[in-house]
Amino acid sequence: MNLQEELKKLSEKIKQYRDEARVQMHLAREDVKDEWDDLEEDWDRFRTKIDQIMHDAENASQEARQTAQKLGEDLKSGYQNIRNKLK
Repeated sequence: MNLQEELKKLSEKIKQYRDEARVQMHLAREDVKDEWDDLEEDWDRFRTKIDQIMHDAENASQEARQTAQKLGEDLKSGYQNIRNKLK
């Protein structure tokens, strides 16, 4: 699997977790809502970085790719955490 496919798959998984958590947010405690707001800011940065890399994948530096991958994994974990708290 190449980098673009990996990042696209990661982005889709994050979006799934995000969508599931959003559905339950109206029942969430205030501390979970604060965590959600922080993750939403990170989500926006992640989408911008992914869009840049996907647009110009050949010229994206290794550091940019690693940064996007790390941010994506952190977001995935964050949204998983929120989903678990809302169960």
